Amino acid sequence: MSRSLNILLIEDDAIEVMKFNRVIKTLEYNHKVIEANNGEVALDILKVKEVIPDIIVLDLNMPKINGIEFLGILKKDDYLKYIPAIILTTSNNHTDVLECYKIGIAGYVLKPLKYEDYTDRIKKLLEYWSVNELISQ
Repeated sequence: MSRSLNILLIEDDAIEVMKFNRVIKTLEYNHKVIEANNGEVALDILKVKEVIPDIIVLDLNMPKINGIEFLGILKKDDYLKYIPAIILTTSNNHTDVLECYKIGIAGYVLKPLKYEDYTDRIKKLLEYWSVNELISQ
């Protein structure tokens, strides 16, 4: 049985945020998306602990704190380190992929150019995590 997810989306591109939300709406998922436009804002959201996300979906290339720096901070926190973090990015740089997996990400998804392909990848990502056993905080 799939369940609703609390998703922390960390993305600085407003069009990408709208695209992600449109996929969720189009697929009629009942997930809650909490938006942060950079890693600094995301850390502020996580510190408040008002809503602890089930998963974090983040871009790598962001201002202030980039995705890799954010992951390093997240994985050092004893309370937050178990939240699955999935990279959603245009970077297929092997060094980035390797560094992210070393830090402890749960997945690395490339943003395809075609909207239909993007929809398909987000659908698979969310279906997987909505049936996965997650650690409740």
